[in-house]
Amino acid sequence: MDQTALARQLTSTLRQVRRTTGVSLAFAGQVVGSRRVRLSFFEGPAIGAMRGVELDLGHGLGGKVVALSRTIAVDDYLATPAITHRYDRFISAEGLRAMVAAPVVVGRTTVAVVYGAFRDTRGIGDLIQDAVTGQVRSLEQRLAVAAAVEDFMADGVGTCETNRMRERIRDAYSDLRALAARTDNPETKAAIIDIGERLLLSHGRGEDLPVASLTPRERDTVAHAARGLSNQQIGEALGLTTGTVKSYMKSVMGKLGASSRHDAVIHARRTGLIP
Repeated sequence: MDQTALARQLTSTLRQVRRTTGVSLAFAGQVVGSRRVRLSFFEGPAIGAMRGVELDLGHGLGGKVVALSRTIAVDDYLATPAITHRYDRFISAEGLRAMVAAPVVVGRTTVAVVYGAFRDTRGIGDLIQDAVTGQVRSLEQRLAVAAAVEDFMADGVGTCETNRMRERIRDAYSDLRALAARTDNPETKAAIIDIGERLLLSHGRGEDLPVASLTPRERDTVAHAARGLSNQQIGEALGLTTGTVKSYMKSVMGKLGASSRHDAVIHARRTGLIP
């Protein structure tokens, strides 16, 4: 996994965790090797006592979260019997008490741990746990999509030398557009669309023709039409009615000056609107 991309996504997630939960400090650590978590990312006021601390598997809250691969909350980190207290001096130095931590799992592998902490003892209720877990699930989705595209490109798809490779990149692009259409989280939607656009750029534009301005939904529609899907199948993929799909397709044909769906797909490919 691209560590720079992971770091960027963790930083963004911590901002969202702090905004949605009101925790005193949100922080995260990447899994290094197979047995440690290195704390490196912080959002909120901190003196830096925990920066760079490495947690052993099974120890402290983060180490236990990795070992069990599930979200854990404690009302008072320094007093709970649910964890080992090897790292109490760092937690105490930051003045942290109540805490929740969730594993970030991609491809069945825990790659990081995200924490939310308060500077007082309190019950970490379901609302806060669900908010943290929800942000982490969104992060996992973005990372999984990015990892899949990385693998896809590493297999040689970027060269697009064969029809099989062309079809794979086209399928991946339309699948990404459909996933973005079904995602409610604005940050996740933007990240998925960005990955799709980078995939499109890697494919390159064909002929130097004027590029029509299609709406996002129109691009979604013609991308799925390029796979040979019927209006009903496109509607099912995008969560639209068949009538709405027909309307979008008619608009696409008009904007591209196409006399048929096939012509619209050809023009969209030639101008780089779809791969």
